[in-house]
Amino acid sequence: MKTYRTIGRRKSAVAQMYIQLSEIAPPATLALGEASIFLINNKTIFQYFQNDSNSIETITLLANNLKGLYTIKTHVSGGGLSAQKQAICLALARGICSIDSQFPKKKGFLTQDSRVKERRKYGLKKARKAPQYSKR
Repeated sequence: MKTYRTIGRRKSAVAQMYIQLSEIAPPATLALGEASIFLINNKTIFQYFQNDSNSIETITLLANNLKGLYTIKTHVSGGGLSAQKQAICLALARGICSIDSQFPKKKGFLTQDSRVKERRKYGLKKARKAPQYSKR
């Protein structure tokens, strides 16, 4: 049984995903659509993103592109929930692309967003905000 390992990153969030073909049907509590078992840090997607229905919908739409029963286990660390969601989406899109080469690459799911917060410089209040200047 082949396991696909993919990584997605966004800001300081890193998602390591393991996608494996499963022989057994998923229990109803873990079902994602009707396709797969999806665990994030050993929690279901509904437990991990409790009040964020947008995250659940985005990841569910991506996961429904998988044809067949799959067990998807993800370990996510760093960043906030939004960055973690984007890292999971990138890892999932990469996994789907490695399984099924017909996955549409033009939808923008495979593009990594590499922007990170700019560091604070000494003498300034924030990354670029200078203290108030007084001429006299």
